[in-house]
Amino acid sequence: MRKTGGEPCAEIVERAPWFHNLHLPDGTQTAPEHPLGDFPAFKWAAIAPHIPDELHGWRVLDVGCNAGFYSIELARRGARVTAVDIDPHYLDQARWAARQCSVHDAITFRQQPVYALAHEPASYDLVWFMGVFYHLRYPTLALDILRRKTRKLMMFQSLTMPGDDVLTPPGNLPIDARERMLESGWPRMAFIEQRLADDPTNWWAPNHACVEAMLRASGFRVRARPDHECYLCEPHGVTPVPYDEELRAAVNLSPD
Repeated sequence: MRKTGGEPCAEIVERAPWFHNLHLPDGTQTAPEHPLGDFPAFKWAAIAPHIPDELHGWRVLDVGCNAGFYSIELARRGARVTAVDIDPHYLDQARWAARQCSVHDAITFRQQPVYALAHEPASYDLVWFMGVFYHLRYPTLALDILRRKTRKLMMFQSLTMPGDDVLTPPGNLPIDARERMLESGWPRMAFIEQRLADDPTNWWAPNHACVEAMLRASGFRVRARPDHECYLCEPHGVTPVPYDEELRAAVNLSPD
């Protein structure tokens, strides 16, 4: 948490701990000793070529914005960003960092859970949904809500189980053929009852096949995989089974 060759910056220290290592205009880094390396800059380096360079006129939703790394980068490309997180600590970091990067006028920060978005009429050209899915108690509900909010693209990332095998399940699996679910590449998601990486909110770890299947079931099509565990999606058709009534009941949403 220091400028290169300098002393720690007091404003960064007082806002610690940081999960995003932000590179600020004065050369300061917020978490240069991050255990994952230069995170999330190395993720952005892989993803950025898949996102339009020119985002003027785009409305972007950053779900789980943390310290605002992605919100800041997208605002730099001209987007108007709505950044939401449930943690006031991260939102304080993000607001401060956005001011340092002179993009604060382009970003609106809000403290709210992803499920609350169901009650808002707004939709977005790009939804940024990275590092959140596996922390949610009701992950597919979140996907269904975000499908309603996505006009053009969604960037999705989740913690996953190892492996890229994909088995295409039959259209209708007989009840006495459930052993097929044990085959490599069957869409499955592990439930984490205790802790993973000392985090009690790491609830789920889907495999690659499951990620793609859940995205399809919520009405998305995967357009690209720009990096490990990252999926660039676009809205596609309608969900195979109409779950509108169930979704509305889950979030206490009145009929249209």
